[in-house]
Amino acid sequence: MSQKLKKKIDFLLSKEKGTIYKDPGGKINIALVYPNTYHVGMSNLGFQGIYGLLNSLKDVVCERAFLPDGSNINEYIRTDTELFSMESKRTLNRFDIIAFSVSFENDYPNIIKIFELSKIPLRSSERKSYHPVIIMGGVCTFFNPEPVADFFDICFIGEADEMLYEFIDVYRSSSDRLEVLKNVCNVEGIYVPRFYSISYDAEGKISGRQHSAGASGIIKRRYIRNISESKITTSVITSETEFSDMYLIETMRGCPWNCRFCVAGKIYNPPRKKDLEAIKNEVKAAKDKTRRIGLIGPSLSDYPYISEVLKVNGVDFSITSLRASEKSAELVSFMRGRKSISIAPEAGTERLRKVIDKKISEEDILRTSELLFLEGIETLRLYFMVGLPTETSEDIEGIVHLVKKIGDISEKRNITLSISTFVPKPFTPFQWHPMEHPVEVKRRLKIIKKGFQNLKGIKVFHDVPKYAYMQGLFSMGDRRVSGVIEEMSKTEDWTKAAENVGINKDFYIFRKKGFNEILPWDFIDIGISKEKLRAEYQEALSFV
Repeated sequence: MSQKLKKKIDFLLSKEKGTIYKDPGGKINIALVYPNTYHVGMSNLGFQGIYGLLNSLKDVVCERAFLPDGSNINEYIRTDTELFSMESKRTLNRFDIIAFSVSFENDYPNIIKIFELSKIPLRSSERKSYHPVIIMGGVCTFFNPEPVADFFDICFIGEADEMLYEFIDVYRSSSDRLEVLKNVCNVEGIYVPRFYSISYDAEGKISGRQHSAGASGIIKRRYIRNISESKITTSVITSETEFSDMYLIETMRGCPWNCRFCVAGKIYNPPRKKDLEAIKNEVKAAKDKTRRIGLIGPSLSDYPYISEVLKVNGVDFSITSLRASEKSAELVSFMRGRKSISIAPEAGTERLRKVIDKKISEEDILRTSELLFLEGIETLRLYFMVGLPTETSEDIEGIVHLVKKIGDISEKRNITLSISTFVPKPFTPFQWHPMEHPVEVKRRLKIIKKGFQNLKGIKVFHDVPKYAYMQGLFSMGDRRVSGVIEEMSKTEDWTKAAENVGINKDFYIFRKKGFNEILPWDFIDIGISKEKLRAEYQEALSFV
């Protein structure tokens, strides 16, 4: 084992508060893996929460592992060191269970790197009885695990707060690996991909799904009814993350606004709000570790007790992006010294905001911006998308005009535009809609950047479109797409990888799907019918 790699882990551990060390003897040993770097993974509340939840069980020891950064990957390869956990520095193949927490589709190629560094067969069908049981949870499993389904023994469809306990109960009582896979099918929300086979027609569309006896044809998404009882909390505080020395607290799950482009608004429904007393107890516990607390929620201005929480003394609160409303500006008044706030108009015109059902007007955006500047905000971050369904050049020009109006509100303004390329997501009304072509997206981005090139105090940042299209393939793909992900271990160019394995990326990204078509994720029941989503989609297209 490389001493350089051990020293790097020891350095990271030395910066932590709350690290959990347990004797692994006689316990179920679980390696919790985030398929990105430590800096990214330790900023994820879900990952942190599962670490604490599993370690709360007396007969379970859970340790963490991450994708090494570039130079450290080379050191692993150079020294022939297998990927190891942080706490005990044991190689991953010595654990009983390897649990991946996957939040972003663009991390899928990193899963392959982790398997390779761990010297574990990539596909579930290739593993033997002595290999760890490899499971997957996280947001990506909620809506479409199919592109990576062949890599995992078990997928958790939905929130793991309750499912994990039930899975561990099954694991305890099962005699071997195969028995675990069979018995766990009785747990609602758990999906065992190897018990399902997919057939395709001559056009490449899905023609059917078959499942083995004992496996359910439909997997019902699980969610916890009362999040005040959830044990998903920050376990470890460290300066070596995106949110340096910050304790993250979840205030609510699900969003009452249900924008048509947003998958989180669908898969986390119904909206649930944490009790004020539960929040206060978490704040009290957090203050023993740090004064920096981040409040997490999709629409914090809709959390009914947010003002009471922000009035707690002795805490430096940070909040996620706010909805354009006077309530948001009021919240900022409780956070003196806050220099930057984000709001998300998403589109530049009233028409296009109606298409995506954003439910905020230009007046809301301008008034909120004015109030934020009056509260002393130095930088206003604005989130927009390009490539939205029915988008026209007029909508793109609308972004420029709207931001200029915001800029006229304050002479001292600093405005940062963050622009992303629209990616259709499963279980949203736009799941049938194709992505806009790259040439057109790049043209629209140029229009926006040109509109501000001579204006001081306005900066424009945007994502790299080619990665948005990769996300589109992984978001909308079926099991055949796993070949692309596997091939990316040889080439980082995903388009070349798709070509090498005979996958037509246009079939997934630029094709409008039929309403009667079987979609890769149709086996998941999230509580919203396709008929309802179809009606929403048709309503969206009526605003032309």
